[in-house]
Amino acid sequence: MLTLTCPYCGIPCDETELAAGGEAHLKRFGPGASDAEFEGYMFHRENPKGVHFERWRHAYGCGKWFLAARHTVTMEVFGTYEAQSTEPPQEVRDRITARHPGWTWRDFA
Repeated sequence: MLTLTCPYCGIPCDETELAAGGEAHLKRFGPGASDAEFEGYMFHRENPKGVHFERWRHAYGCGKWFLAARHTVTMEVFGTYEAQSTEPPQEVRDRITARHPGWTWRDFA
């Protein structure tokens, strides 16, 4: 079972207490976006076999949204952090790199 720690209230919770919110760090384009940009935002998602960044809501706790980094095959959790973050904190990236040398953070901006 997947267990994540809410970065706001600090409570470790299993997936039954959480609501999944999809991929994290997506760039949303404004009103002047082209059809291709809007299509990419709405429909094109990564489905990696490996490290993935996701949005989660602590539904049966504090109710806040947060982000998590985990490995989709092993279910290893590298860390959770606040939803307002534009990229994973350095400590989370360091944990991923320690377990998966050669992994690099790509630019979502």
